Amino acid sequence: MPEPPVTTRVRVHSRPSAVAARQLHQLAVPCPSASPRATSSRIHTALIPPPPSTSSRLRFRLPSVQTRRAMRPSPIRHLSLLLSSSSPRLCRPSPSAGAAARHHHPVTPLLRSRFLARTMASSSAPPPVLKQPVKLACIQLASGADKAANLRHAAEQVAAAARSGARIVVLPECFNSPYGTQFFPRYAETLLPSPPPKDADAAPSFHALAAMAADNAVYLVGGSIPERDPDPASGKFYNTSLVFGPDGKLLDTFRKVHLFDIDIPGKITFRESEVLSAGNKIALVDLPEYGTIAVAICYDVRFPELATIAARKGAFALIYPGAFNLTTGDLHWKLLARARAIDNQIYVAMCSPARDMSATYHAWGHSMIVDPMAKVLVEADEKETIIETELTGDAIAEARRNIPLNTQRRFDVYPDVSQGKIQFEEPSS
Repeated sequence: MPEPPVTTRVRVHSRPSAVAARQLHQLAVPCPSASPRATSSRIHTALIPPPPSTSSRLRFRLPSVQTRRAMRPSPIRHLSLLLSSSSPRLCRPSPSAGAAARHHHPVTPLLRSRFLARTMASSSAPPPVLKQPVKLACIQLASGADKAANLRHAAEQVAAAARSGARIVVLPECFNSPYGTQFFPRYAETLLPSPPPKDADAAPSFHALAAMAADNAVYLVGGSIPERDPDPASGKFYNTSLVFGPDGKLLDTFRKVHLFDIDIPGKITFRESEVLSAGNKIALVDLPEYGTIAVAICYDVRFPELATIAARKGAFALIYPGAFNLTTGDLHWKLLARARAIDNQIYVAMCSPARDMSATYHAWGHSMIVDPMAKVLVEADEKETIIETELTGDAIAEARRNIPLNTQRRFDVYPDVSQGKIQFEEPSS
């Protein structure tokens, strides 16, 4: 058998990253005669075994100080040299090492390119999804059967939240009426074309919300209200959220996409689809000073695709006006809020009506705001109240830096739902 070269060296950076260490470990095939220490991933130089007449142990040689200074490349250059090495092994196996050699997997071009792309990408920070800190408030409102009284009370609470410094204010689902399929047609308003005429009967909630936003110079997520389809012959109704800017202009609308149809024997049966029709679009709302928020309603929080798309499109917060009940609220309300936050590493705000045990539907309450690491920053009980907290881009950036999900996703294994067909406009609008 021909003798191998006396010294063949591969120099590894003195503090390789964990990924580089794993790549080096995959490249290495231990020599049968080598000591365990010689195959450590912390070695600086590996030598192919000398002829049998010399020592059978691997020898280690370090270059001189001058040589080390001259040959010291950057970490990325260093790793690219390592991964592009034409040698498939650090050590030539003996015939008895055939089994180990058969299990050797050299670095493939795809793995090499993916590793280098991630290494290069990590050297530059992405732009912040939240441009500056902003205080967000959720109003856990108590509503009754009088729509006009509900609107006046909502205006008082929005003003109170604005006085405390909130710049984004959220109202709960069906804040202008009782919640229930029997109430949707009675309290419904015609919102299209937008803005609707200033008629006392056509759309009082629309104009009240616009005034609340303008009077307090806030971004207002107007919970949700029952909406009547502009075509009376259709007989359709929707559960609709309206978002207004600080000037009182409508920024976007969202019709509840997933209708609340459940049947838990002995506890609760509820079918919104008996009266309501589903919406057909996602709502991503641009707030120029801050960034993008996503708005959905109640039962929509159970469907992670909406949240994932919003986060992948750059949203800094998911906002859900919602009215969970006493059966599902205790089990799922906080769990779903924290899940959507940690899945997407952004803020989640859940805004519920206050609980009224004299009403036909008993809301869970417990409005909350959750941070990108799924920590509940503030939570209400079941009574009427206002909760608020400051959102910061630093919290999002830190969560994504510490747990880099955005660079670890494997869209070569599964699809990116944010790149599929996504509806941002209602087909009928």
